[in-house]
Amino acid sequence: MVPNVGGLSYQKSFYRKALRLSSIAGRRYAFPSLPEGASLFRPTYFVLRRGVFCVEVCRLSLIFVVVLLFFTLAALIFNVLSAEKVFLLAAGLLLISGVLPAELALSGFSNVGVFTIAALYVVVGALRESGATQLLRRLLVGQPRSQAHAINRILPVTTVLSAFVNNTPVVAMFTGLVQSLSKRYSIRLSSILIPISYASILGGLCTLIGTSTNLVVDGLIKAQGLAGFTLFELAYLGVPIALVGLLYLKFIAPLLLPNRESAIEQFEHVREYMVELLIQPNSELVRRSIQDAGLRNLPGLFLVEIVRERQVLSAVRPRTVLEQGDRLIFAGSPESVLELRNIHGLVLADDQRFKLQGNRSDRRLFEAVLSPSNHMIGKTIKESRFRHRYSAVVLSVSRHGQRLSGKLGDLCLQAGDTLLVEAQKGFLLRYRNSGDFLLVSKLAGTDNTDERKATIALAIFVGMILLSSFSLLSIFESVTVAAGAMLLSGCISFEDAGKSINYNVLLVIACAFALGAAVSHVGLASHISDLLINSVNTPFAALVAVYLVTVLLTELMTNNAAAIIMLPIALSIAQVFGVHYQPFAMAVMVSASASFMTPTGYQTNLMVMGPGGYHFSDYFKVGAPLSIIVGLMALMLIPVIWPL
Repeated sequence: MVPNVGGLSYQKSFYRKALRLSSIAGRRYAFPSLPEGASLFRPTYFVLRRGVFCVEVCRLSLIFVVVLLFFTLAALIFNVLSAEKVFLLAAGLLLISGVLPAELALSGFSNVGVFTIAALYVVVGALRESGATQLLRRLLVGQPRSQAHAINRILPVTTVLSAFVNNTPVVAMFTGLVQSLSKRYSIRLSSILIPISYASILGGLCTLIGTSTNLVVDGLIKAQGLAGFTLFELAYLGVPIALVGLLYLKFIAPLLLPNRESAIEQFEHVREYMVELLIQPNSELVRRSIQDAGLRNLPGLFLVEIVRERQVLSAVRPRTVLEQGDRLIFAGSPESVLELRNIHGLVLADDQRFKLQGNRSDRRLFEAVLSPSNHMIGKTIKESRFRHRYSAVVLSVSRHGQRLSGKLGDLCLQAGDTLLVEAQKGFLLRYRNSGDFLLVSKLAGTDNTDERKATIALAIFVGMILLSSFSLLSIFESVTVAAGAMLLSGCISFEDAGKSINYNVLLVIACAFALGAAVSHVGLASHISDLLINSVNTPFAALVAVYLVTVLLTELMTNNAAAIIMLPIALSIAQVFGVHYQPFAMAVMVSASASFMTPTGYQTNLMVMGPGGYHFSDYFKVGAPLSIIVGLMALMLIPVIWPL
């Protein structure tokens, strides 16, 4: 009997071909009746009897999902499209192909975990907008006066805060703090920013709300009708891992971190920029030498070359006479650009020259780190229409702590690039919560803190933790109540609450649910689990395999997507072995979050790449040992805390 799992139109076509094949063999064979009402890609089996031909068209849907997973992974690795577009396209293909029914393909948009993450974004946004995070930073960290002092104070506080607050604002806050102190106290940014990112990841392992990955996995488990995890249940595993990880970051990581562009070097800043300026006809610099014009010894700036019509003057001499229309190429620190703006007759030479409304006194200099989801990735500045989109102008670009040469408008941008931007003072408020940028910071000055609102926001946040801890409300309910209280108390406006939500992340998570559902629905999870079970003999060995595969996936794609895809496989393995699901769920949860070896594996890693002047290899050099340490501890402790 043929099961009712094949596509009707496809079966008819196949039957005709099979009959022709049987006729060629000189025989006719009887075929079972066609099933009614099948969808195109469901598993289909055909067997031509008597052993002459044995044709098996097996699990077209499974093959389709495997191919789709492969292309999804390839698109993410090679940055063909932004992550949200890749996963949205994958979910759409699963829906229109008939592999998944609509209720499964769209299940992520109704998952409690996704809504919990959205509400948590509002809570964290309120903590930031009210000044509560700044108040906590001031109370817990103070003003570190040396590199060792900064490491000793910032890393533990980062870990603790990241256990309860989204990692991104915590890392952004301490990155800005260290940047402001680097020049004054000779703190090398390259020695501390990666540890800050890693400390935030370690903190996220300690509670259920520490990372969105934890909430996603918990939501998937509950959707299966299984019991989830409590708020602090993860602490039994996360706290020991975090303590050992902090010791590694303090004593071993400094030996592996790069020593690039320290604060005591020439430019007194970790980033160098290329700035191109044009001498106007009415400029006081015309017919004056470099020396006489005062361009020889500008603090933190170096005149690299002069472009005069089609001629390039390199190694410019002090006595070189400036002419109208000369393009002056300077290299230097962001702060030193301010000196150039004060020279009469010098304007930005790029085609994007500042044309915005408003007085120059209303304009500020900002640094903005491009996120992978920014529309400008893969485009030149000119093609991206940056000025029109953001009402700001790009002065210069740095990548991995090194200045980019060439004409500014023709530079092709990449994720993690740090832009020096001139804009009106409202730019920070508008775009620091935008998914377009991982980090937006003002070069000088700090925001004022409203002590009253900060105190109210902290009280609401503590109340949220207590309600969840004592099981008075579920995590979703407590977070939702806290978000509402933040809005009603004025700690955050409705407009800022909307801006604080990272819709790109939510879209990735919701669409990734479709891939996870497909892995289970077409039987791929069962196939992989069978493969693993045939390769290993014990549940512990299977646990190790699940952990390692998830680590690999999370370094190649987003951590949430890796967890969503791997969890059905992990649950299937637990079911086959007849053991409890919690150890396998916990292995997926930890391994998906423990992304230390690449800058793209975790958002905070990419945030600090530009400001710290890091290369891709730096993450592997520092992160691989930490990933091994976390993996060994997790695999040793998980079976003890949650027995197999």
